[in-house]
Amino acid sequence: MLITGAGADFCSGADLSALQKISGASIGENASDARTLMELFALMRQVRIPVVAAVRGRALAGGCGLASAADIVLAEESARFGYPEVKIGFVPAMVATILRRNVSEKQAFELLTRGGEISARRAHEIGLVNQVFADEDFDSEVSAYLTGFEKMSQSAVALTKSLLYQIDGMSFGEALEAGVDTNVIARMTADCQRGVARFLKKD
Repeated sequence: MLITGAGADFCSGADLSALQKISGASIGENASDARTLMELFALMRQVRIPVVAAVRGRALAGGCGLASAADIVLAEESARFGYPEVKIGFVPAMVATILRRNVSEKQAFELLTRGGEISARRAHEIGLVNQVFADEDFDSEVSAYLTGFEKMSQSAVALTKSLLYQIDGMSFGEALEAGVDTNVIARMTADCQRGVARFLKKD
């Protein structure tokens, strides 16, 4: 699944006029509105296929959170990332949950409380971005990257994604047990059985 912006920017965040309007709403209405974003972030982790964010231009505030929530982030060299919410007294609360799983605690703290923007190269250095491509080659590089997934077993990718996010918060022993369960399921898939048979036939 590819997520990209419709214009020059990936996404510059929430509609501030809508945010201003809902600020006068009840606690329940505000909670309901906030849960919409929470559900989107959760869904991105629950779908079986890889979710790839292709970022050109700016990915700011909730837009940066949306990119961070993807399984893979590909960026143009000229792309910019940042969480400026603190400048207007807002807290990127759910985004913090995602960001903290992408970068170190100190990097997350700095990004969320300083409100600045960072380059695609810097985002790559700290683990927020997987790959940075030259602007002029971006579309072809993204296409080639996505094509790489077509060569992989869909069931193995889906099981790996599920396991990777499932072990968040587990103890070491619990995570190993989850690995055992996933290993058993993988062995029984048609993809694995065909793959092993192909490998043995080559020998």
